[in-house]
Amino acid sequence: MPSEMDYNQELNFRKAKMTTEQGLSRLTLGEIGNRVSAITIDTSKGGAIKKEILQPTDSILTRARSAKLRVSSSVSSTASSKEVPPSKHEFGGPAFMKQKTFAGDEGGPVKVEWMPGHNLLPSASRIAEGDVALFDAMSQAAPMDVSDDGSDAFSKAIFKEHIEDIDAEDAGNPQLVSLYVNPIYSYMRQLERKYCIRVKFLEGSELTGKMRAILIDWLCQVHNRFHLLQETLYLTVAIIDRYLQVKPCSKNRLQLVGVTAMLIASKYEEMYAPEVADFVYITDNAYTKHDVRDMEQDILRTLDFSFGRPLCLHFLRRNSKAGQVDATKHTLAKYLMELSMIEYDMAHLKPSHIAGASLYLAMAVLDGSRWTETLRYYSAYSEEELVPLARKLAQLVVKAESHKLVAVRTKYSSSKFMKIAVIPQLKSKTLLEFANSGDRDS
Repeated sequence: MPSEMDYNQELNFRKAKMTTEQGLSRLTLGEIGNRVSAITIDTSKGGAIKKEILQPTDSILTRARSAKLRVSSSVSSTASSKEVPPSKHEFGGPAFMKQKTFAGDEGGPVKVEWMPGHNLLPSASRIAEGDVALFDAMSQAAPMDVSDDGSDAFSKAIFKEHIEDIDAEDAGNPQLVSLYVNPIYSYMRQLERKYCIRVKFLEGSELTGKMRAILIDWLCQVHNRFHLLQETLYLTVAIIDRYLQVKPCSKNRLQLVGVTAMLIASKYEEMYAPEVADFVYITDNAYTKHDVRDMEQDILRTLDFSFGRPLCLHFLRRNSKAGQVDATKHTLAKYLMELSMIEYDMAHLKPSHIAGASLYLAMAVLDGSRWTETLRYYSAYSEEELVPLARKLAQLVVKAESHKLVAVRTKYSSSKFMKIAVIPQLKSKTLLEFANSGDRDS
């Protein structure tokens, strides 16, 4: 068995080797222990100092103002006989032995190891200073703007009579972000103004509104065949319109723009997007994979990689929650929105406007529900602003029965969508009055 002397020699050899290899004087735990000084901490309140994470503002202020910690420090030059003098690179100079003393319960100090420049315990003064700084920051915070004309989306209007706080019961569900949902929708309304579509944006090109309608009707069939999300179809149409108003293409490349826009929208919205080969196949190999990739790059550069334009569906969901509507009204509103998606003359309308008018017409046709103050507040549209567009939507419903482009109507005639396109209310007197009044206005 190795002797104690052999063990010490091996230990010294390893220490010397570590110093030589790293160029630093690495200290063993025993040597570090010789360089610490003693701190005494008041144990009358449970020993170690700790700072609470969550504290009431009043207690923070009281503790910050009343904390009068008496600290006495002295410098001691005595060191252990085994202490090795530190180099200048270790602590920036000679290590001083420091001692801080606080009165304890038993009269005797509690010793804690502490190395200059490496103290892991927060000092009492730092805690007091932190409390004061935190209170100052909280006291200087600007209150939320609750004025009627304020910029804050959750303005004082929500507290008025007849307006319900539809997010009051959602605080426990973090996915509904009830604290931020109103500012989010305010920001979305800014985005729909930023990424707007011009009126008659195809003028001056060889493309027409009829060509666009045929393309979107076909894409609706492709969307159903691939079983994609609803958002993907709306985003596809938005990408097509925004791209064509900047770079109108030739007629023989319009279908390429359509399938590439759906590819981009799928990547943006879907968990598993169809492959490029799927879109090439769906065009009957009219284009190659290389064509699709080139068009994808062109669309991305043209739109500056910005695809955050809000969709009608986003606003409809918010409106349906505000109106506490049932699934039938919500589905009918979706049918109306997709009918408007094909119409070139309605491409420039704001998504929030289309969503509001679609729900307004669905409520009026199904049970004559009124557009309440709560709906007016959350949709940002009054009944007077929605009626003209609702009349145009009613005309689309009447025209859909004899229209050649039947993809949307066929889709909403299936049981998956409650056969909403063939319900008798769509031939009711109420809807026909909306449609006829729209004819008179035009």
